[in-house]
Amino acid sequence: MNAGISGWAVDWRAGSLFAIDPNNANTIFWLAGVALLIVVAFVVVIVMFSYGKLWVQAVMSNAHVSLFSLVGMSLRQVHAPTIVKAKIMAMQAGVGTDPDTGITTRRLEAHYLAGGNVPRVIDALIAAHRADIDLDFDRAAAIDLAGRDVLDAVRTSVYPKVIDCPDPEKSARATLSAVAKNGVELLVRARVTVRTNLSQLIGGATEETIIARVGEGIITSIGSTEDHLQVMENPDRISKAVLERGLDAHTAFEIVSIDIADIDIGENIGARLQADQAEADTRRFQAFAEERRANAIAREQEMKAAVAANRAQVFLAEAEVPMAMADAFRQGNLERLSRNGAG
Repeated sequence: MNAGISGWAVDWRAGSLFAIDPNNANTIFWLAGVALLIVVAFVVVIVMFSYGKLWVQAVMSNAHVSLFSLVGMSLRQVHAPTIVKAKIMAMQAGVGTDPDTGITTRRLEAHYLAGGNVPRVIDALIAAHRADIDLDFDRAAAIDLAGRDVLDAVRTSVYPKVIDCPDPEKSARATLSAVAKNGVELLVRARVTVRTNLSQLIGGATEETIIARVGEGIITSIGSTEDHLQVMENPDRISKAVLERGLDAHTAFEIVSIDIADIDIGENIGARLQADQAEADTRRFQAFAEERRANAIAREQEMKAAVAANRAQVFLAEAEVPMAMADAFRQGNLERLSRNGAG
């Protein structure tokens, strides 16, 4: 049974309740619109199901993160909850509210994609803001990407850090050894109080440089002291002299104070060196005397050899006398001489 009512037909044999008249364009457009609305509604439902809670949280917290931004984060492999939470924390703390230079969603994403620790940077900015420290997002992000702990740096700026000199965990010796001009050794242990210099944190020297410079300064100051008792009586003169050297130049820290925690008397290096020198001189003079004695003995042996040689010459001369007399007798010279002597 067929019925033509406004382009619709009922075909019981085909098993369908309604059939479309292909000649009616309005019906096709209407169905296409309905299908598009269904697809859009389905996509909206999926988006709201996936990001609705996060988007509502951002809106209620005045973080201004759109649904399109949340979808884009997923497509860019960015962890959206981390970015939204960081921006909510910043907005609620009143940090980086400037839309141009402040903390925007795009800048947070860029730092996340660069491998930075976004929550750590936001925590550092909030701490710096509360402590009235001049720190913006760009510098904090640069410090974080440089491998430094930006939150620890801010905390060290607020609460100065104490460094042992020398550091017992990194050095085999627990004290510094310095010798005054009178030769007495002093064993010194110092404590250096520093705070972070955020303006030089990138590229600035680390704690090891501070420890090395302070140790060198203490040894130099004690070495220029005439008597070790002067250091024992007034240890703070050493710390003042070291502070005046400006040891924190080009480092990531600012030295607040240098305190001598412990000072002990070690060996009398000067006396030991003098004793060693005296012993060395004694050995040297003994060697020189032994050399002279050996030379004298050798000379004596030479003279004895000369005496023996001279005696041999005498014996040879004495042996020639009888031979000369016998020769004279044979030639008659001895007899002639005796007559002349008698006449």
